[in-house]
Amino acid sequence: MSRIVYVNGEYLPEEKAKISVFDRGFLFSDGVYEVISVLNGKLIDTRGHMLRLNRSLGELDMAAPCSAVEIESIVKKLVAENSVEQGLVYLQITRGAADRDFFYPENPSPTLVMFTQSKNLLDDPNAEQGIDVITVPDLRWQRRDIKSVGLLYPCMAKMEAKMAGAKDAWMLDADGYVTEGTSNNAWIITQEGTIVTRQLSNDILHGITRKAVMALAGENDFSVEQRPFTPAEAYEAAEAFVTSATTFVMPVVKIDAAAIGNGLPGEMTGKLREIYIDMALRTE
Repeated sequence: MSRIVYVNGEYLPEEKAKISVFDRGFLFSDGVYEVISVLNGKLIDTRGHMLRLNRSLGELDMAAPCSAVEIESIVKKLVAENSVEQGLVYLQITRGAADRDFFYPENPSPTLVMFTQSKNLLDDPNAEQGIDVITVPDLRWQRRDIKSVGLLYPCMAKMEAKMAGAKDAWMLDADGYVTEGTSNNAWIITQEGTIVTRQLSNDILHGITRKAVMALAGENDFSVEQRPFTPAEAYEAAEAFVTSATTFVMPVVKIDAAAIGNGLPGEMTGKLREIYIDMALRTE
C-alpha cells in the first residue's frame, strides 16, 4: 500500500498527489519547511517546530494556510494513517500558485504539503561508529535562519562529501569559521570539557534539536559556550558532534584528515545523545 500524503486539504495516495506547475515553490523555491521526528508514534518537539515555521513565514511575508493547531492535527493524522512508529514528517508551505513573476502575487492561496518517512532513528549505526565530515566554503544565501526550501548548495556540499568518502560537510564562512553542517548544527567539545557551538544569528539555522541539547546540557551541569570556532580548533577538540531532528546527537569522529580525540565517539557526546533520547521518549 502506498503512503498517504497531504496536499491542500486532501489525504491522498502518494501517486495521486499533485500541485500546480505554477507553484512558486517549484518555480522560485518560494517556500519554507519543517521536519518533525516521530518516536513510538509520537511527535517530538512539535511546539518548537511550529514556532520556527511561523517565524520563517513571517520573515518571508508569507501567509500561513491554517493555524499551528490545525497543522499539528494534520501531522498527527498523517502519522496515524501511515502507521509511523519511528521516522519523520516533512511539511512544506509555499506562497502558492501564480503566473511566473518575481514580484510576490497579491493574496495567493498558500500550498501546504506533508508526507511521512519511516526510518529507524534510535538504532542508527552511524551513532555507534561516528561520522566523517569534510569542510567546504559556505556559499549559501545570507538568511540561513529562514528554513527555506532552497537547498541546492547543501545538496552539492553533501555530494562533495560523498565523493570524498565522508558522510557530511561542515561549511566555513568567509573568515574561515564553521557555520554549520549541510543539514545540522555543528558542535565541538574542547579538551577542557567545554561544549562549543556557534551563536544564533542569520548565519545558521536556529535548530530545534540544538535548543533542546543546549537546555539539557545546562541541566546536567555541562559548560556550554556559544561562539564561532575554526576547523583548526575542531581538529584539536576532544569530541565533536552534530544535532538535527532526525539524527538527534550524532558523533563526528573525523574532520578532513584529522581524527577527533581517539577517533571514536566520545563519552560526553554519548551522554548527550542518551539524555536527549530519554527526553524525547518521555514526550507526551
